[in-house]
Amino acid sequence: MADYTYRQGQYLAYIYLHDKLHRQAPSEAEIQRYFNVTPPAVHDMILTLEKKKLIARTPGAPRSIRVLVPKDQLPELA
Repeated sequence: MADYTYRQGQYLAYIYLHDKLHRQAPSEAEIQRYFNVTPPAVHDMILTLEKKKLIARTPGAPRSIRVLVPKDQLPELA
């Protein structure tokens, strides 16, 4: 089982679902609107998820977030 907090799991589930529905990762602005948080809060969470190796990004490429956690280990999006 992946090691993440409830809030981190919600971000992972949102990113995964957005990618499946829209065939592209969400922008940080879309994540900000969904979770109703500040831009720095979103950016900090993205950096945290990347540091924990729960997501991967391509430097300099927009919408390049990939969830590295298997689908069956993601929580339901609340």
